[in-house]
Amino acid sequence: MSDAAAVNPVDASHDHTVPLHPQVALRSPEAVMRLERMGSFFPTRLSFMRTVIRTLQAGQADVRRPVWEIDNDGYGRAVYSVTIGGHVYSLVAFSTRLDPDRRTDRVIAEAWDSSYVLFDGTPTAADLDRLEVNAPRQEAGRFAATDLVLSRANKSVRLFEHVAERLASGQQPDETMVGSIGYLMRTTAVYGNGKFGIADRARFANRPHMSDPFRAELLTVWLVRGFTHDLVEHVAQRRNPDAFVPLDRRLKRHLGVGNSTGLGMAPFLVSHPILINNWMLVRETALARVRAIETPTAIEVNTITALLARCRRHVDEWNVDDDRQTARILALRSELADVEALLTEDWIAAPSPWDRLVDVSDQWSIECQELIVALLIEPYGSLVDGLATCMASSTEPRLRPAMSVGELRNLVTTAFDWALDIDFDARDETSLFWYVSEEKLEPRLGHRYEEPGAELEQPLDIARRVQKLHRALEKTPSSNSVAAFLLEHPEHRFATRRVQTLEHHPYAEIRDNMISSRCLPIDMLRSKLSFFGASKFDPRSDRWTRITMYQGAPLFDDVSAADADDWWLPVLEPS
Repeated sequence: MSDAAAVNPVDASHDHTVPLHPQVALRSPEAVMRLERMGSFFPTRLSFMRTVIRTLQAGQADVRRPVWEIDNDGYGRAVYSVTIGGHVYSLVAFSTRLDPDRRTDRVIAEAWDSSYVLFDGTPTAADLDRLEVNAPRQEAGRFAATDLVLSRANKSVRLFEHVAERLASGQQPDETMVGSIGYLMRTTAVYGNGKFGIADRARFANRPHMSDPFRAELLTVWLVRGFTHDLVEHVAQRRNPDAFVPLDRRLKRHLGVGNSTGLGMAPFLVSHPILINNWMLVRETALARVRAIETPTAIEVNTITALLARCRRHVDEWNVDDDRQTARILALRSELADVEALLTEDWIAAPSPWDRLVDVSDQWSIECQELIVALLIEPYGSLVDGLATCMASSTEPRLRPAMSVGELRNLVTTAFDWALDIDFDARDETSLFWYVSEEKLEPRLGHRYEEPGAELEQPLDIARRVQKLHRALEKTPSSNSVAAFLLEHPEHRFATRRVQTLEHHPYAEIRDNMISSRCLPIDMLRSKLSFFGASKFDPRSDRWTRITMYQGAPLFDDVSAADADDWWLPVLEPS
């Protein structure tokens, strides 16, 4: 893995098969690409929210609010504009009155407290009028090529009203309440890439600083966060102009944007194998570079020590109702104390302390192991940040018909040995099936032996398909071409292409049975959301979770500050 193009784009003589920096061997895909481990990931400095903020910081971003047409009760429209790479992007926000009995975070909702569009450029009054009719309707609306992202959000009614009342009376909100909830609004969807008629990603993906995965969507969320801050202060000031005080900046930074994420996100990790390979490969390469450091500097050691203390505070503030995650958090609290005790001055002074720390972390839970990974990457921006440009991909899996059956069979037996050992005659190994709901066109998970609909199954049963492919290959002469094999067995085209893809993308495949009764979609959700940059995962079942985005991130007016990027695993700072 090389970030040569990002670090030194004019050095065409560089051999891209040779790493630019010393690194140890990467952790094996067999170890990393397991749901139990992926479901224990934490955000890193390579997560997409972090790269959004660094882009804004590097560009000295200036967020302007050219439109603020909000009434005394907090309803109306607003526009926020920011320039990135020479292009203007504008969040168009609509706040609307919502009857309490219509407020729900479920995808079947038809009304929300607020709705948003990320607009390409600066919208005219006519654009705003058009969007005011359509954005609150979301899926039922009609959109144009200038509309890049579509989103909606509901208030955390309890906290929003509490903050507004306190500010209106000249007081700051209760810090315990701010810390436990962490957001004024939570999004229930952030749509991009042509969904419901908005612009395809190709419209802007080649622009400067917009090629990273989910860049437009996560820019939208950061702008939404600023709108929620402005909205609650506006409501409070209109209630009592004489007594009103603005929200303390320390508390404001701690208020991110909530999000409810369910099964709709989970299949992405299976349906985008090359992209997922790149995400994982970048993460593992960053870790391998850090592990190769023989003697960290005093500044680096001090940073790790300070960040470890922040980790402990962050985990202490992480409280959920889910029994499984609560047990993991309690274990993590104890284990982080052990990590802190281990990292004595003498232990760190010995050669390759970070490599040794990863090695000895096997004694702790997988959750602790993966927190250590994120911790070690954090201080080394100059060493790893260039890798972020390698996380995008426009490559699609392609069939290689000229390959021989013998070669294909060898790929299956070496890279998919884990799949060949599964007994698919056992009901537990085939108890689930993935399908797309007709009503909302969203992925869903059914119980094969209890519910109808298995005939609509989506191809997420990779292990079963590869196992069937292997049985057919064993009955076919090795010298035959894949093209000839597929002419006779066209039902194996999907699995064949999948196996061939994995040859050059070792981290492309989740090495677990996705239709087993033991499959927990929550692990898939957490893995993907960690790459977004989310933290404080709050599972509400094994199929959906709440998270907080941009908690601790810089505000509009301090995103260009020197320390704007220092918000990994945020904590509520004391007054």
